[in-house]
Amino acid sequence: MLGPLLRYVGETAATIWVETERACQVGILGHEVRTFEVTGHHYGLVVLSGLRPGAGYEYQVALDGTVRWPEPDSPFPPSALRTLDPDRPLRLVFGSCRIAELPALKRRRGRARHEQEPEQEHGTDALAACALGLRETPPERWPDVMLLIGDQVYADEVGPATREFISQRRDPSRPPGYQVADFTEYCFLYREAWSEPSVRWLLSVIPTAMIFDDHDVHDDWNISAGWRREYQAKPWWPPRITSAFMSYWIYQHLGNLSPEDLGKNELWRQVQETDDAAAVLSDFAVRADQGTEGIQWSFARSFGTVRVVVIDSRAGRVVEERKRLMVNEAEWQSVTEAVSGDWDHVVLATSLPLLLPSGIHGLEAWNEAVCAGAWGKHFARAGERVRRAADLEHWAAFGKSFTQFGRLLAGLATGAQGQPPASITVISGDVHHSY
Repeated sequence: MLGPLLRYVGETAATIWVETERACQVGILGHEVRTFEVTGHHYGLVVLSGLRPGAGYEYQVALDGTVRWPEPDSPFPPSALRTLDPDRPLRLVFGSCRIAELPALKRRRGRARHEQEPEQEHGTDALAACALGLRETPPERWPDVMLLIGDQVYADEVGPATREFISQRRDPSRPPGYQVADFTEYCFLYREAWSEPSVRWLLSVIPTAMIFDDHDVHDDWNISAGWRREYQAKPWWPPRITSAFMSYWIYQHLGNLSPEDLGKNELWRQVQETDDAAAVLSDFAVRADQGTEGIQWSFARSFGTVRVVVIDSRAGRVVEERKRLMVNEAEWQSVTEAVSGDWDHVVLATSLPLLLPSGIHGLEAWNEAVCAGAWGKHFARAGERVRRAADLEHWAAFGKSFTQFGRLLAGLATGAQGQPPASITVISGDVHHSY
């Protein structure tokens, strides 16, 4: 079993996600659901209702009546959920860009990246460190929610276990090499990311909300129209992008939805009603990649008088030159509506930094103009090469969207969206070295 992952938690309801080895009944706190299947992989999302606000509930996970979680002799406290107390100050923790597997030494010279243990190159695993810290912390001081805002997995830079799995399935000397190629490999990648014991326990006790960035799919995903044309022409890309959206919906997005949202979600209904949801999700994934109207990944959560809005800064882009948008108009309208109202505090989360040092901001804005032809076709082609090489794709590289974001913040601060909140906080992922 992979999981459990505690996902949505409100005042009287919660959802818990698991992946199981076979079809079964998943039971938690007297609630049972049948797993759904996608190409031989089985998943359960248990919706818990009738809970008391501000209450704690220790829980076990039973599969066909046999308790499978917690594991025997676990060094961690029992898994428990705490329902939302609207009068309790919100504790929020966030992070991004996590490469799984670890102990911590510096990267050794002369060794290829795939030969390194990820912690040797990237430092301490902050997610595992958070778990170890919480183990010694009273539950009343635990975070109410953890936001994972991008690069939860690295489909293009997989760890040693996934490399070995790929080698056993296909010839890695042929594209896409040691990158994820299909849905089954994505499933293994998520298992590698979330199976470490301390991380597994952490995800079972702290509610998580997630949004993707590029490495969940591929480095520089949707950086430009030229990038999309280049990758759509690669024979291995269609199954990769389809599998990316399918697995993202199952492993990350599904748990972002409240029980009320789930009840209105047509795709969720179809997935539950079919014997194997692969075809349903594959069709949805193709439409998502095409930018079909109505498919949105941004979402909002309310924690008492605190409003948290998580913005899709990757899949919903408009990348045609001169029309570039970080977030398409329809989804941006949804974001604007989501922050409207009388909130004491507003938190806006995006997988890419909004504010940069002025020099970097100016470089990205200049590059956008050059790529759009401000200096002619020759410099436009050179600008595209620079854009990709230097990862010039933050909000500053989408000038119209940057202006829209600024106006949204100004409107919130001046009361255009309702009573001005006491604070407005923007948090972002992809801040590897803080610029």
